[in-house]
Amino acid sequence: MNTDLILALNQYFELVHANSDALRMEAYLLRYQVYVLETGFENETDCRSGTDQHGNAMYWEQDGFDERSDHYLLRHRRTGVYAATARLILPNALDVQVPYPIELHCSLDQRITDADIRSQLGEISRFAVSKVFKRRIGEIGKPSGVAEDIQIYFEEDERRVLPHISLGLFAAVMRMVHDHKITHCYAVMEPALLRLLSRFGMVFNRIGPDVEYHGNRVPCITTVEEALPSIKAVAPSVWELITNRGELLQDYR
Repeated sequence: MNTDLILALNQYFELVHANSDALRMEAYLLRYQVYVLETGFENETDCRSGTDQHGNAMYWEQDGFDERSDHYLLRHRRTGVYAATARLILPNALDVQVPYPIELHCSLDQRITDADIRSQLGEISRFAVSKVFKRRIGEIGKPSGVAEDIQIYFEEDERRVLPHISLGLFAAVMRMVHDHKITHCYAVMEPALLRLLSRFGMVFNRIGPDVEYHGNRVPCITTVEEALPSIKAVAPSVWELITNRGELLQDYR
């Protein structure tokens, strides 16, 4: 793997904080493309529609959790195309006990109830990669774009692929975690993505049985305190990428 993933990522992609209505709409449009058109995971009838400035019909995927979420996009530099997106669902500002999607749809063995922890609890969600950037057999049809046979990412001529997409999104997640002072993160993940991330030292602990949603999904939780030292020990270049060479850790020291 490229030992300087920051340079490798920046050569091909740009992390874009979707901090405006226009950029958030780009995330919703990309989610519609991935979840409705490319994978069929969501129904078009459940999505929203409207017209653009030229009067053309447009469709986007959005839900009630977006109002309490932060969003990032990964933009391909050469084409300007948005390649991927992810969001971090944040604590409800009025009541931290308001549930997260994982708490509504999974049977959890370890639901976080402590109010102090919930005030710093988020959920990694809507992790989506465009079909345009899913180049390997087995990746099409999966929102994250990760093939079941994760070994392909560790073959000599494939090593550049994953860091530019999945790890780029996790670099974006870490920025959102830092900005909102999140210490604990829920996630419901594809088993293949979970196995792949574990190869880089990313610690996601199972907190319930698999849930069936267009294939098996695993409910998990991770913490900054546990995950980042593990990543640094196993894959220092990944640690540098997602923490921006440690810059994003200053509030956790």
